[in-house]
Amino acid sequence: AASDVYKRQILAFYGSCTNDIKTNNDTQYGSFLKKQGVEFRLYAPNSSNVELIIFEKFDDNDGLAYQMTKDDVGNWKLYLENQGVGTMYGYRLEGPLNNDSLIIADPYSKAAITQNTWRHVAKTLVIDESFEWEGDTWQNRDPTDLVIYEAHLRDMTRHPSSKAKSPGTYKGFIESEQKGGLEYLKQLGVNAVQFLPLWDYANVEIPYKKSVDGMYNDWNPYERNHWGYMPTFFMAPETYYASDGSRIAGEWNGKDGRAVNELKALVKQLHENNISVILDVVINHVSNYDWHPLKYIDRDIYFRLDQNGNFLSQCCGNLLDLDNKHVQQYVIESLKYWMLDYHIDGFRFDQAHLLSLETAELISNELRSLNPGVIIYGEAWDNRSEEFSEIEWGSFNAYFRDVIRGDLHNFEQKGFLFGSYRPNEDKGDLKSIIAGTSKISGGVYKRPHHAINFLEVHDDYCFSDFLRLSSGENKKDDLIADKLSHISLSPKLKSMNKLAAFILFTSQGIPLFHQGQEWGHSKIIAETKVPDLNVHKMDPNSYNKDNETNWVNWNELSQNQGLVDFYKALIQIRKEYPHHGILGEEYEN
Repeated sequence: AASDVYKRQILAFYGSCTNDIKTNNDTQYGSFLKKQGVEFRLYAPNSSNVELIIFEKFDDNDGLAYQMTKDDVGNWKLYLENQGVGTMYGYRLEGPLNNDSLIIADPYSKAAITQNTWRHVAKTLVIDESFEWEGDTWQNRDPTDLVIYEAHLRDMTRHPSSKAKSPGTYKGFIESEQKGGLEYLKQLGVNAVQFLPLWDYANVEIPYKKSVDGMYNDWNPYERNHWGYMPTFFMAPETYYASDGSRIAGEWNGKDGRAVNELKALVKQLHENNISVILDVVINHVSNYDWHPLKYIDRDIYFRLDQNGNFLSQCCGNLLDLDNKHVQQYVIESLKYWMLDYHIDGFRFDQAHLLSLETAELISNELRSLNPGVIIYGEAWDNRSEEFSEIEWGSFNAYFRDVIRGDLHNFEQKGFLFGSYRPNEDKGDLKSIIAGTSKISGGVYKRPHHAINFLEVHDDYCFSDFLRLSSGENKKDDLIADKLSHISLSPKLKSMNKLAAFILFTSQGIPLFHQGQEWGHSKIIAETKVPDLNVHKMDPNSYNKDNETNWVNWNELSQNQGLVDFYKALIQIRKEYPHHGILGEEYEN
């Protein structure tokens, strides 16, 4: 049968993956350890002069300057003897597009020392990248077997109820004898975790209700970016999650680079427990506040600009020009680096719909040249799921969510759980999503496993809060005085939760669910010292709250223990009865 042919093809290219991950992962630029020193390389074709600055201390404002030399194509190089692991450096550039009053970090930083300020002041740290993997390699499971859990690394162990000794950190996540982190994933039975961004990001926003550099923050009293969608360094791990991380204003994170080995140890430990690691990555923009190196090297090359030379921005960042070959090189080298040096199994691309199809295909071809089994999916909004599926990308299936739940914003347009369908939808739409929203079932996907089915992710109201609001059991302005009582689902909502979970795990496609969804959690804005007028209300956008609004309170599980057990049983059924038979060449037609 055609399905058997395609299954054999999949297993063949999985089998072709080497057991030992290659180590030829040198990038074209950055710092490179040699026997007697360090070589530094930077691409800055329009700069007239570049100095390498070596710092003595992590909080120095200046350091020893060394003149770099430029070749014919714009590469600046310098070899310094008697430098090695622990060297801290940056660059001072002169030219029409540079600001020689700033010393910027290396855009190819493998480890960054960053200050807790809204400018995300940074220095690059030279590190020893070696790590004892003990034969670890990519998981490379059949995509139809994936059960993905979306998690925020810090949230999973930060609450005191987790009992982690290093709460909210890479180390804390893999600690034994606790309620959260890896220990919980093992109990649940999932085989993949999708982490919200772990690349170094600007987690401090501009001061609240103060004018700075022509900007005025009147929207974020927390002055935080908790979710991580404001990236700075594409090759360095977030140091706030290291065991010495600090959120105190003005302090420095990453002083000894320990985040690198701590994140590698986390990946290794997850792999030892047969759990794939998927990174949620942002490649279309960088933080619009930070002193990002690319902004001060050559904004004309790296960014999308308006006719006046100003950054084009969306959401929380300045847009990169992803059709520029130098930007493509930077992104692809960073993704390969995470695969090779961190053994990452796959990537979820934030706002993938902003990518041209050509750039997306270039990315996937390059990544699959290393590991044909790499997991690739993203947010293909603007009705782009079909074209991404043609190049073998999966995408978030919002159609699945909305047919089951109802309209994301209009609670009057209810979905199947309410015995209804949205306008212009009927039983045929329900059948289509259960069949993987594939072309053969009237959907858009070339293959059913390109459909990443979900009921809830980190964005918007969580699933059970949506049900509470859409059913009329709660209103948006309700003040929740007793959170535990609020979390306890009514018989009606409990039944709706179970029906939705049953459809999620028995439908073709890849199921993904968000931390806390399995016990009907609620995101209630926690009371803090921050002047938030919406305290005690359900939160539809908790991106800025590094507090108990988002931290997982593991004592809540018992409020709906039956639902948790139901999820565990569905996951076990999913694993015992694989969906291999859904793969077939007929989906290409």
